[in-house]
Amino acid sequence: MGIFSRFRDIVSSNLNALLDKAEDPEKMVRLMIQEMEDTLIEVKSSCAGVIADQKKIERALVEARGLAEEWDNKAKLAVSKGRDDLGRAAIAERRRFQHKVEFLTGEVARTKEMVAGFQSDIAQLEAKLNDAREKQRSLIQRRSAAEVRHKTYTRIRRVDTTDAFAKFEAYENNIERMEADAELVDGLRPKDALKAQFADLEGQEEIERELAELKKTMAEKK
Repeated sequence: MGIFSRFRDIVSSNLNALLDKAEDPEKMVRLMIQEMEDTLIEVKSSCAGVIADQKKIERALVEARGLAEEWDNKAKLAVSKGRDDLGRAAIAERRRFQHKVEFLTGEVARTKEMVAGFQSDIAQLEAKLNDAREKQRSLIQRRSAAEVRHKTYTRIRRVDTTDAFAKFEAYENNIERMEADAELVDGLRPKDALKAQFADLEGQEEIERELAELKKTMAEKK
């Protein structure tokens, strides 16, 4: 059983309301489009049939008018020749074709009205179908965007950002420590050299003092 039971259900339907209630909006709009397309084909086929009938009736109407005029001319000819009997027969034929003309004229008007109705139905159906196709495109775009967002969030969740930042921080601390050690070494080098110089001076003083004491001791022993 289709979503729509008849043509009027389609043109009077609220597509947004139907899709809002659907568990699977994409599937629903796809079925809607399929049913609308099938209905449109049927309506166009019916319209084409009526148009064909209209053309056939119009041809018959033209023929009936021509015959009515032809019998009217024959009636006039018969009367002019004093043949009232033929005149009566010709008038009877003319009347028969005139009645046919009246009937066919009504049929042409009826078929034209039917064609106009079908054309109006086709226009409404096509507008509704275009609306449904636009909604289908919108749903597909929304689904595609949602899938992209989902994949992005999934990839983000797969990355342990806390661990990554911890590693970056440890790496940064290690660099800072190496830089500090380098600065410390550079800062100590001049101080060590200066201390070594003073140590040399102090050592020389000790040597000189010990030398003086040794000389004094040796002089006292003489």
